[in-house]
Amino acid sequence: MDSKADAQHMEKIVSLCKRRGFIFQSSEIYGGLNGAWDYGPLGVELKRNLKNYWWRVMVHERDDVVGMDGSILTHPAVLKASGHVEGFSDPMIDCRSCKAHLRLDQLIEKKGVKQCPNCGGKDLTEARPFNLMFETHVGAAADESSIAYLRPETAQSIFVQFKNILEVSRKKLPFGIAQVGKAFRNEINPRNFTFRSREFEQMELEYFCRAEEGMKSLDYWLEERLKFYENIGILRDKLHARKVPDEERAFYSKGTYDIEYDFPFGRQELEGVAYRTDYDLQQHMKASGKSLEYFDEETKQRFVPHVVEPSAGVDRTVLALICEAYSEDEAPDEKGKMEKRVVLRFHPRIAPIKCAVFPLLKNKEQLVAKAKEIVDLLGPHMFVFYDESGTIGRRYRRQDEIGTPFGVTVDFETLGEKDAALGETVTLRERDSMKQERVAINDLPGILRSRIS
Repeated sequence: MDSKADAQHMEKIVSLCKRRGFIFQSSEIYGGLNGAWDYGPLGVELKRNLKNYWWRVMVHERDDVVGMDGSILTHPAVLKASGHVEGFSDPMIDCRSCKAHLRLDQLIEKKGVKQCPNCGGKDLTEARPFNLMFETHVGAAADESSIAYLRPETAQSIFVQFKNILEVSRKKLPFGIAQVGKAFRNEINPRNFTFRSREFEQMELEYFCRAEEGMKSLDYWLEERLKFYENIGILRDKLHARKVPDEERAFYSKGTYDIEYDFPFGRQELEGVAYRTDYDLQQHMKASGKSLEYFDEETKQRFVPHVVEPSAGVDRTVLALICEAYSEDEAPDEKGKMEKRVVLRFHPRIAPIKCAVFPLLKNKEQLVAKAKEIVDLLGPHMFVFYDESGTIGRRYRRQDEIGTPFGVTVDFETLGEKDAALGETVTLRERDSMKQERVAINDLPGILRSRIS
């Protein structure tokens, strides 16, 4: 696609997200809050499915990772020790012509001259540091002693709780601590829909190891994370592992990869996989005066572990899933005439609704009753949607557009009216191929579970 086609493609995705209840602008009726988004009924299911699958893969299916959930409010001493209070900033520039606040890397260059991307103005201020953290006050007094911060990342709560979790989990190196939670950054210029927001969620793992295992762990986790994205339906050829050059890496990192995805607005980072060495634990040891060392019972050595950090953005990944799933093709209508079909081709394990159940006619009491029995049968195993409104073709299209992978239609054959041998069977329709097959009602839970997992 060219840039114009990409922009139109993105506009369709944003429109679909609002129209079908995936994502809304926060506080929209009051003009909206820039850089904040609310997830609607379908969006919250998609987001929850992503987080649950990440937790399953990273924690439940491994014996070397445990979880935690740290507080959002953060003691200033924690972020001072980590370097965020002094150094967590972006270079900001103002355009004097249109009054826009811009990150330095947003400027465009024409004939060697930096210009504002909004108005083309060249009257720009000098770059100055802008701290990205949100400051707040804890308690009744609002003075310097009550300052706290909304955490800019989930990692620091893992580091400061390292010793407690090590003692209660009784894990040996290498092992990891995982966390999914909110983080906050006062972005100078939020943009590209939900991609860059001021409030977002992270799925983060701190994997602790010996120093000599650091680079090997970095490569291991890069490959594990690439597999994860493939397993939720993002094609490998849309993913790119970029090795971050020395001059761009954090000073404490010995190696970093950015996992990038080809969004309609360009190739952008989904996740960072960084070898952070022992920097964070050492910093918190010095600042707190408390030992965060690991004791190796076999060698009787005490040392500060190194850490590899795969850190993924929940909201960015949700956006990538929607962009990857969005598709347009043609399908026959009720009269056999071909018409455009919008489809979200979500992987079944990520799709917000797994199966929709339709009675062929809503005014046929036996069909409706049987359809509701099937909803009750499937409900304990997956999220099911019941729909009796409109023609069956319209109902299929609605479910295709929100990414429901399977549809079950209860018809007169189900009641055994035309052929007794087909009694207690239904039509099972697959979203992508639109293929239909006849299956027994009692077999539905097993068939669908095997295709969704």
